Amino acid sequence: MDNTEPSGNISLMNLPEPMLDCILRLLSPMELVIMSEVCTCLRDRCRSDPLWEVHIKKKWGGVIGDVAFKEWQWHITTTKEKQINHSDKQINQKGSLGSFSGTWPVLHLRSYLEDCSYLNSSLSNSFMMTLYFSLENGKFWFPAQVYRGGLVRDALVRYDSKTDNFQARQQNGGWQAVGNNIQWEILRAPPVDTPPCVRYISDCLEDLKPGDHIEIQWKSRREISYGWWYAVVGHMESCNENQNFCCCRYSDTLILEFKQYCEGSSMRRVKLVRNGEQYEEASGCYGGIRKLQSEEEIQRWEKLLPLYHQTPMPARILCRRRIPPGVRFP
Repeated sequence: MDNTEPSGNISLMNLPEPMLDCILRLLSPMELVIMSEVCTCLRDRCRSDPLWEVHIKKKWGGVIGDVAFKEWQWHITTTKEKQINHSDKQINQKGSLGSFSGTWPVLHLRSYLEDCSYLNSSLSNSFMMTLYFSLENGKFWFPAQVYRGGLVRDALVRYDSKTDNFQARQQNGGWQAVGNNIQWEILRAPPVDTPPCVRYISDCLEDLKPGDHIEIQWKSRREISYGWWYAVVGHMESCNENQNFCCCRYSDTLILEFKQYCEGSSMRRVKLVRNGEQYEEASGCYGGIRKLQSEEEIQRWEKLLPLYHQTPMPARILCRRRIPPGVRFP
């Protein structure tokens, strides 16, 4: 009888802990919030990180990565430190700048939290729950990457619950709006923790062979940030492409095929020096190469590229992005 209420119903708090946890895992985010208002014990359970981590991964896992989590940790830690030091008045009630990366003039803001005043409470101890609702309410501008034609650009984005899309901004001399209706399918979490103004250190150059799918950093001018271009490693012209006799993987020359350009285009095949210094000239410069290991990543590019072919780039842009043969990269 100790486990029942006067009405004969079983009390939720008297359920075995594994059973209670199982029930809480089945609740939606809003149901967890409502349940947390029942009592102090349920409040702590319903705000626990393991419960909210499931909801974070389910909705936001494809667009936020380690960089976003580190940036959110920065905001939480900063808030707690100010609370401990009794300097609440110094906290910007309208917004909170995140950390910066890079050097001037290529200095990039890594995140921005609008209206951080609500963190001045016990909510600052609920890491995952506050992150979830800061994302849901569009208060947290977080670093992500946007597919734009045949390349990927780094940006700060925030969610718009009214349209179920995202707003995005880039920093190239000043904050520029990329768009207000960025769809889920053209947004991704940064696969590497390398700021857009920093050259990625390649670790796959010696192993690249024809047929490998890669992304390579490229920018048209020194003072702007890198974008990631999709390409496939191809065979050299002297190779008959016979798998048993192909030696392209051992050559100092690397052929990249950019599928975002039509057959016959001078931009379709590019010859690079596999082991060389970073290449820079008036027409642009390359950064590092990242080999695509996931079929999901490859299929995503192959799905988006046909859309790119339907909207040819203006000739002036193609000329500006012309890539000379024999360039080098790290």
